[in-house]
Amino acid sequence: MRVATELSCKREVILFAYRTPNADELNVWREQDGRLSLYLRSSSEAVHFQVPQFGALETHLCVTWDSSSGATALFLDGRRSLTKIYKMGHRVQSGGRVILGQDLDSYWGSFEAKQSFVGEISDVNMWDSVLPDSTIQRMSSGNREPRGNVFEWEAIQFEIHGGATVLNREL
Repeated sequence: MRVATELSCKREVILFAYRTPNADELNVWREQDGRLSLYLRSSSEAVHFQVPQFGALETHLCVTWDSSSGATALFLDGRRSLTKIYKMGHRVQSGGRVILGQDLDSYWGSFEAKQSFVGEISDVNMWDSVLPDSTIQRMSSGNREPRGNVFEWEAIQFEIHGGATVLNREL
């Protein structure tokens, strides 16, 4: 995904939420202290990465996680973090909904304004396998392929709520 925001790190915000009817399956948060975190399956336990603060200039963000090994890494503008082990063997359940910029407190809604993202999120893609580092680095430089095989930004049908706006622009 690509992210731009002028929100300070004085509050937590969610960038990406995937929820099934039973649980939060996969969430990416920017914590109040500025760390980026991946949470799997309604867990209070997360994997955290200390990263530079986002700003008004667009940042390419990619989180990778391999279920079999638990290997988790984060890429910012093509630069890779260290690898951390998180939830080895876990499986993300299908049949959920994706929400960008807001925490889905239940499957059909109920949001907290204080957790909402303010800024721009674009070019969100998801794959069912971990992409090679070199592919992620090329994507951060504007390479347009491969597109997500779980969901693809250019094929997503958006449902808009609150003050969100969809702008068409060249990525």
